[in-house]
Amino acid sequence: MADEEFDALVVRAPDNVLYLTNFWSMKGYDACVFPREGEPMLICLEASAEDAARTAWTSDLRYVRGYDETDPRPVPARTLDAAIDASSAYTRIGLELSLGTQASDRMVGEPTTFTKAWFDAFADAADAAPLLARARMLKTGQEIARLRIANEIACQAMHHVRRKLEPGMKESEAAAIWQGYVHGQGTARDDVELALPFSLVWAGEGIKTFTATSDLPVVEGEPVLFEIWVCADGYWADHTKNLVLGELKAEYAELEEKLMAVYTDGCASIHAQHSMADLDRSVREGIAELGYPGQPSHPICHGVGARAHEPPYPHQAAGGTFEENMVLAVEPGVYWEGGGGLRVEDNFLVTADGLEKLSAFPDGIVRC
Repeated sequence: MADEEFDALVVRAPDNVLYLTNFWSMKGYDACVFPREGEPMLICLEASAEDAARTAWTSDLRYVRGYDETDPRPVPARTLDAAIDASSAYTRIGLELSLGTQASDRMVGEPTTFTKAWFDAFADAADAAPLLARARMLKTGQEIARLRIANEIACQAMHHVRRKLEPGMKESEAAAIWQGYVHGQGTARDDVELALPFSLVWAGEGIKTFTATSDLPVVEGEPVLFEIWVCADGYWADHTKNLVLGELKAEYAELEEKLMAVYTDGCASIHAQHSMADLDRSVREGIAELGYPGQPSHPICHGVGARAHEPPYPHQAAGGTFEENMVLAVEPGVYWEGGGGLRVEDNFLVTADGLEKLSAFPDGIVRC
């Protein structure tokens, strides 16, 4: 902040509020004024006062009413009033002007966005989104511990669904088993207040780059791909795991062997100071050598933290190097024309010696 001459940041994205205050918003109506010097200020709903008092690091808590009998405006308008008041002593303000995407709040179903009035109210503000992106790439010990929990829950849920999977079961039924475990057993942990599941589950020919879970049946010999996210108290895990009933069909066994070789080589190459561009380029070249040029259509690697997808985003046409204490998802994939294929993905901590895998569940296709 000193390097960029910011006196204070005013953030309202739930993930940035979480990183700066340790408070995970219920409705996304909350904000933080984070000064370069002095105590941060958390602005949140009165209804969340108990949660904020228990979890927030900052002692300066300012509340807005969810319903005000004298004010018909939506809640973010009152949040804005409070943010203007809390930041009035600072000259150079940084806002999330180029945020792009943000994590959900705890309610998930109706993500809150702020109107043009929020940004217009800070007329001379500069863009702090790049600064926040650089800062969140490197995880603290506390953040790494929280990410380990999300990874543990994802792993345990996969073991659970592995025991339950049956021939003829619908993709959506398999997804429900996995999701039910995450929400029920993940939330029941002593170190978690709320665990939420998100999934795309595809069986056999339903495996594609990006489609919705449907009612296709689980077929013996064909993989069932679980594209899964766990959010535990605002910190995420992002995995792709694969199960199969019976003996894996020859074409899938061959693809698994070849893709896993590319995946293993790619992971082995990542270490502090390694070029991000080189990783993206080398993995894509490896997939092209398998006979699938131009695949996959999604990133090979990205950061994981208070969002399932956050910086860094390694790209062959960009710069940057991996750094110790980054947490990454590595996810090469191959998709066949007409449906079918394979993707593998896990989360890794960059250490001084290379990568530490955060999930105990195996990569590749796991037999039930």
